[in-house]
Amino acid sequence: MEADAWSPPSVLLTVDLVILTLREGRLCVLLVERGEDPFRGMPALPGGFLSHDCEEILDAAHRELSEETALTAGYVHLEQLATYGAAGRDPRGRVVSVAHLAIAPGLPEPVAGTDASDAAWIPAESVLSGALELAFDHRRIVTDGIERARTKIESSALATAFCGELFTIAELQQVYEAVWGTELDTRNFYRKVQAVEGFIVPAGSGRKTTGGRPARLYRAGPTTVLFPPLSRPVPTAAEEDTGEKGN
Repeated sequence: MEADAWSPPSVLLTVDLVILTLREGRLCVLLVERGEDPFRGMPALPGGFLSHDCEEILDAAHRELSEETALTAGYVHLEQLATYGAAGRDPRGRVVSVAHLAIAPGLPEPVAGTDASDAAWIPAESVLSGALELAFDHRRIVTDGIERARTKIESSALATAFCGELFTIAELQQVYEAVWGTELDTRNFYRKVQAVEGFIVPAGSGRKTTGGRPARLYRAGPTTVLFPPLSRPVPTAAEEDTGEKGN
């Protein structure tokens, strides 16, 4: 008796986007309200299936960024985050997601598209704390994306991706505080930033501040790897117990 002919397993491929920005000094993630089953009406990451056989994964990520949110990828930092393929993560079948992390400053209010009925910037802490339930395994993906950002701004220039073309050191400090979720000592931060050659470079005239001298403006420098790194503060045991922020 001849063996049954082998056929490849049916596996579907999607892309999901963890899009981060700062809004009013808070780290926010873009979520859409699903307009279709499964999980209709629940918040989820923007994303979707590859549109055709010849579409590259990165091209699909850029397409979803535009279709789901009306955001353009031209000025957005976009990198592959991780692959998620646990059995049962999607009730429609075996679906593998290639998640991407996107970061940009001052992103506008999103406009939902395709299968999303709404889109909004949500404080990251609402997702990390579990206060907001997400569809699929998207809370895990958001958590991984934020941890990637938190880790990378220690040793790379990624923090400048949250800033505009020109920024002050105080605004850069706000990025670190928002992403790390902790307050930093201003003088210590200024000293550490200035110690990394080529991390930021002066950009001419300063920006007016209320009741004080103009703050000096900077732009991202040529250095992409920070040495010495800007290490994330480690909370003390007392701070972890009380939820207080460290300096």
